[in-house]
This record gives sequence, structure tokens and C-alpha cells, in this order.
Amino acid sequence: MKKFLLMLGIVSLIGLSFVAYGAGKVPNVKLPKGGNVAAITQLPAKPLRIAFLSFQNNPFWFPVRDGALAAKAYLKNYNTTVDYIVMGDDMTADRVVAAMETAIAKKYDGIAVVPVFDGIDTITNKAVAAGIPVFDFVAESSKPGKRFAFMGQDAYAAGQLAGKTIEKLTAGNGKVGVISGVFGAPQHEARKNGALDYLKNNVPGIKIVGIYENRDKAETAYTLTKDMLTANPDLKIVYVTAGGPFGAAKAIKDLGLTGKVGVVCYDHIPENIQYVRSGQILAAIAQDPFGQGFDSCVYLYNYIVSKGKVKPAKDFVPVKLDVLTPDNVKEMYPEK
Repeated sequence: MKKFLLMLGIVSLIGLSFVAYGAGKVPNVKLPKGGNVAAITQLPAKPLRIAFLSFQNNPFWFPVRDGALAAKAYLKNYNTTVDYIVMGDDMTADRVVAAMETAIAKKYDGIAVVPVFDGIDTITNKAVAAGIPVFDFVAESSKPGKRFAFMGQDAYAAGQLAGKTIEKLTAGNGKVGVISGVFGAPQHEARKNGALDYLKNNVPGIKIVGIYENRDKAETAYTLTKDMLTANPDLKIVYVTAGGPFGAAKAIKDLGLTGKVGVVCYDHIPENIQYVRSGQILAAIAQDPFGQGFDSCVYLYNYIVSKGKVKPAKDFVPVKLDVLTPDNVKEMYPEK
């Protein structure tokens, strides 16, 4: 009898919990550190599934992953599952298309994706036509399709800021080498062109010695930097538009050229911060990877649950372009 009563009590509790949830009782969950967007006070009519499609070809993606996993834990309280899915360790348009095709076939309720390349608009529109809203983050194509919003850098403005930083660091004179991530990737091209346009139009004393591709690989950036310094011993700045800038910084350190040559780049990741501290990276421009990973999922949740009524005020959500330097690194990232 006691066992029966105990089981009856458990069933009753479960029933009460279900009724409370079904009645629309919204949990009060604290945002994790680094998250910028809270879930709306409304629960979904049914369990939701969000596909978070990312890359993992360099350390920049680690805080993006951490943001997505934080969103997974946060949105679990809202009857929503976030599946963190790696599209591959090499950035290509084919991988993006294949991953989105799979997400459509599996009938996810929403897709957060790094489209990166031109030509992705077709698969984005296919997802939307199937009733699956799409949110772009980090980098998107020049023709984004029917995604409802994009979160990331204004890449051209970030490039312009890099150009101004190079002007300041060189006092307007000297040689600069450029290492881009993936030729043809709109974000990488915009960062490159933003800087080069600024320097061309405003700083005639700067000479660009070459523009190279490292496909976001630190080891390739390392080799390219050594080669540029061999051919141009008076090189002043290596400008890295995308992943792997710490490879360029390591080359400068290994060659004993700290203080004579510096790197201007992107991202406040641990691999870069260590070289800011030691003086090889002279400026690193932020793009809030953790925030992008977390916020993308919550933006999707809010959009889906509100049936499209709750979304960003504009379809572009810019991140702050904080610049990390050897002068402010202790303040921005105190050593523990």
C-alpha cells in the first residue's frame, strides 16, 4: 500500500508539473555571462529544435561553440533543443549547402548558420520556403537571401578601422603584407578592401608588398609571414583579415623581430591575446564570438515562438569593434 501511494504521489507531481507547463508558466532563467539576448516570456506550443551550423577550422570557433552550447543549456528550460553541428574543418560553400540540406530534411524548426560564401541564398530560400526561419551569424554572402536577420561585424567598417590602425602604427609610412582568409569569401574580402581602400585613399606612404591566402590556417600564416619578411626585411605590418593571425605573430617572435614588425588582426581569442601581451600582435579587433553563438539561438527562439513578431529592430545586428592592444590588454583581460 505504501509503495502504491508513493507511486501515486509521483504521478500526481508529474501531472501537476505538466499542467503548470502547459498552462504557460515561463521559467525565470538567468542569462549566462556573455549572452546579450533573453528569451521572451512565452513558451512554444510544442518542443522546438534549432540547428546551429558552424565551422571548426581554427580557434576562433571555440567561443562560438561555447556560446551555442550555453544557448543549448539556457533554451532547454524553454522546451527547446539546440543541436551544435560542425559543417567541417575546411570552409567551402558545398559544406554549407550540404549541412543546410540535411537540416531541412530533418525538419528543424530553425537554422542558425555561417553562410560565408556567395551562392548560399538559394538554399536559405529553400529553408524559408519549407517554413524554417534562418538566422545568419559571423559572416554571410553578399546576397543573403530570405534570412530574417544577420549578426556580425560590419566587415568593411572593420577593415577601415584596421586601415586607420595601420596608419597610426606606421606613422603613415612603410611596407605592409596582407594575409586574407579565403579568397572570395565576402567577409574576408570586405575586411581586406576596407583597409586597402582606406590606405590607398588616405595614406600614400604605405606600400602593400603582397596579398596572400591562408584559408584560416595559422601554420600557413606562419610560413607566409616568414616568406614576406625574407623578401622584405623592412616590412612593418602583417595584416591578417581572418583566422590564424597568431601564426604570423609566432613567426615574428621566432625571427626575433618583436618591436620591429607587428600584426593587425581580428578576434580576442586566447591564442591572440597571448601575442598581444608579448607584443607581436599590436591590434586585434573584436567580433564577440561567444555572443554571436548564444544570441543567434535566442533570436531564433523568439522569432519562432512569436510567429515572426519578435525580431531584431533591423535585419543587421552589429557587434562592437573593440580594439585590443598591448596598452589595454591588462585592463581588458586581466591575468588570473
